[in-house]
Amino acid sequence: MAPSLRSAPIAGDAVVAPRKLREASGLLGTLEAFVSMCAAPSPARCGGGGRERYVRVFEACDEDKKGYLSREDFKVAVVMLFGYKPSKVEVDSVMASVQQNNSGVLLEEFLKLMSAKKAAQLYHSEKRQIFTAFDMQYKGFLTLEDFKRAFNSVAPKLPERMIVEAFR
Repeated sequence: MAPSLRSAPIAGDAVVAPRKLREASGLLGTLEAFVSMCAAPSPARCGGGGRERYVRVFEACDEDKKGYLSREDFKVAVVMLFGYKPSKVEVDSVMASVQQNNSGVLLEEFLKLMSAKKAAQLYHSEKRQIFTAFDMQYKGFLTLEDFKRAFNSVAPKLPERMIVEAFR
């Protein structure tokens, strides 16, 4: 039996319905067809906004038009949007918070969850970029000298005692 495509990583702006993924894997069977189907659409064709993209993914994953995403549908949506399969703990947490009144994740809840997830991802990415700018020798950690060097290039008139305080 072939592995489930529900956990296939699809990142970027491509929105491919899970059913189409199964067809690409089983019926078409060619790498070229799969790649062309998953190719990121142009911004002019699909719009660049997060909300519109989240709605498209929600609709693609809600194949039966139930109006909500089941546990499995939610996992596929996260894979499509962020490129990784969410852990059982993450899915349990989301489903426990939304299933008090519903059978799954409604569109508005999904939009809030994905917006918060994207904001956290951007925040983490920004922190990593700042750290990388300070870690010029790629050691994986910062010394006081790295910190001083970075601040001296950005704010040369900043007193050294302030740099030392910021480092602590």
